Amino acid sequence: MTIDVSGAKWFKSSRSGPAKDCVEVAWLAADYVGVRDSKNPDGPALVFTPGEWSTFTRGVKDGEFDR
Repeated sequence: MTIDVSGAKWFKSSRSGPAKDCVEVAWLAADYVGVRDSKNPDGPALVFTPGEWSTFTRGVKDGEFDR
């Protein structure tokens, strides 16, 4: 399945500063989630299924990716 991200409404966390070194997220069709680098808005985007996104965000909240 191909998910079109061309009309996506991208946003970054309200905790992000004005710098362009953030990750941006967009809610896409069929509950998919897009993720891209704010420094390269015309570059590629990763697209996650709802289950993949849920697993990732749960891992972040649980500290799975802390150093």
